[in-house]
Amino acid sequence: MASIRQILPNYTVEDYESWEGRWEIINGIAIAMSPMPSPRHQNIAGKVFRIIDEALEQTPCNHCKVYQPIDYKISETTVVNPDILVACAPINGQYLDFPPHLIVEILSPSTAFKDRNTKFDLYQSEGVKYYIMIDPSDESIDIYTLDDHMIYTKTNKTTFHFADDCEVILDFAKSF
Repeated sequence: MASIRQILPNYTVEDYESWEGRWEIINGIAIAMSPMPSPRHQNIAGKVFRIIDEALEQTPCNHCKVYQPIDYKISETTVVNPDILVACAPINGQYLDFPPHLIVEILSPSTAFKDRNTKFDLYQSEGVKYYIMIDPSDESIDIYTLDDHMIYTKTNKTTFHFADDCEVILDFAKSF
């Protein structure tokens, strides 16, 4: 007996822009996001934003900015919405359309698998230099740095180089 093939829709940025609610599209597949992050998630995100923003203010790297949240358009069929990111070039329009230097995802039960796997692979392949996953459930922080072979390596580093003249020390342990 022949199997029935299911054809999945292939959504684009144009589709994404017409939707209400919170969505991401990854390789043309629509992914619904929670209506609003939990209060704990928001509290941690606010603290992480402040940690990064205050560290950047104490450096000469005026061109590096921290954003929360902002759409990161990777292609016409992939738009993700990281919790926090750092970009060191001007953003044109409503999307970041180049790899940021750092992305922070705060895990929740509904996003942990996607953040640890799908987004991990996506950010690695796009050349995002630092990927940080913060898990409020066990107060763990996983920091990954892109090596010379474009592979993420887990690290405990607290010093981050965003650009030639931009180095910051970030203590994410203060986010809990």
